[in-house]
Amino acid sequence: MIWFAAALVSFAALAWGFRLAGQAATGRAPYFRDMTFGVAYGYIFAVAALAWLVWAYMQGRSPDPAVANKFFFLRIAVEGFVVFAIGAWLFRLLGRNVGTKGTKRLFRSMPLTASFGIMMILIYVFVAVFASFLAPYGQAEIIRGVAANIMPGGDIALGGNPDFPLGTDQIGRDILSRLIYGAQNTVGIAFATTVIAFMLGGSMGFLAATLGGWLDQLLSRIVDVLMAIPSLIFALLLMTIASVWAPRLGIPQTYFMILIIAVIDSTRVYRLSRAVGQSIVVMDYIEAAKLRGEGMGYLMFKEILPNATAPLLAEFGLRFCFVFLTIASLSFLGVGIQPPLADWGTMVRDLGGFVNFAQFAPMVATPPLLAAGAIALLAVAVNFVVDWMLHRSSGLKD
Repeated sequence: MIWFAAALVSFAALAWGFRLAGQAATGRAPYFRDMTFGVAYGYIFAVAALAWLVWAYMQGRSPDPAVANKFFFLRIAVEGFVVFAIGAWLFRLLGRNVGTKGTKRLFRSMPLTASFGIMMILIYVFVAVFASFLAPYGQAEIIRGVAANIMPGGDIALGGNPDFPLGTDQIGRDILSRLIYGAQNTVGIAFATTVIAFMLGGSMGFLAATLGGWLDQLLSRIVDVLMAIPSLIFALLLMTIASVWAPRLGIPQTYFMILIIAVIDSTRVYRLSRAVGQSIVVMDYIEAAKLRGEGMGYLMFKEILPNATAPLLAEFGLRFCFVFLTIASLSFLGVGIQPPLADWGTMVRDLGGFVNFAQFAPMVATPPLLAAGAIALLAVAVNFVVDWMLHRSSGLKD
């Protein structure tokens, strides 16, 4: 606490001196003359934080293993950030020079965060589609003649095996293969669930907005009841019930999970589509379509839907993130995607014991962190793209 207090006081003194020196050096230019003490303090704090980050990164590359292990994950995070930033910049540069005129114009107006998001989404899609070609082993394959619980890293002295860089799990399955197949299962199931949720919630929302009256009131009150229950707790309760009935009915539990999460998340989609639809149905072109005698399907999907695409696409990205995280959470709790299917949430739970070895061998702790990082990275990437889409649809300029 003494060191912390001393650092705060030192930062305050440096901030005061920085502002005073800036005013003297620039002849009291407006920028330094009008600079508040809080802004000056922020500059000093940012420089100190950056200096500490550089020092910690150099410690992570220390030849002393005891020192390097303490900063191993920070070093990996810094290097990963730099690699992803360069990759996003190169991807945007490629998009500006390769493709159609429309895509080139799109990439020219694209911020680096959106470029990173699109690049990561494409990588996830590629891994999910070609998982069977990329994975060295099957997701449920128990490798003959190979021990279980081989330590990650390939260091024989620590119980590793160079043929299995991420090791094997408790029953002898290759962790790298299951991590790759996890993209196919977790992302694929989340995408299918989100599509079902949008088909259900969007249709009901547009129908309620178009017809109104007692149907609107009935659907809205049902949605209010469902939204009043915390979604994760509600999904966990229903999945616990489904885990009992699934074997009796001979239906995979994963199908129940898709249906349950789709229905729960469709309530949020219903709210948005109803609100957007109500602002569209009062337009003159809707009245003209009604006078022409167009049916309900034409009004909903030919008139309302095209004019509600922008907010619904943005909501689709956000819903996908929430569905994705819900599936991972349920799998972590043991009621989501069931074995032998590979799933990142299940991998975090099953491989959590490797984290205990992080102090003396940080590489050993990477498998559960890689699964958790894959979940977090996709959520961040999708949100970057959604933020950019919302910015574009709002008509705001940079």
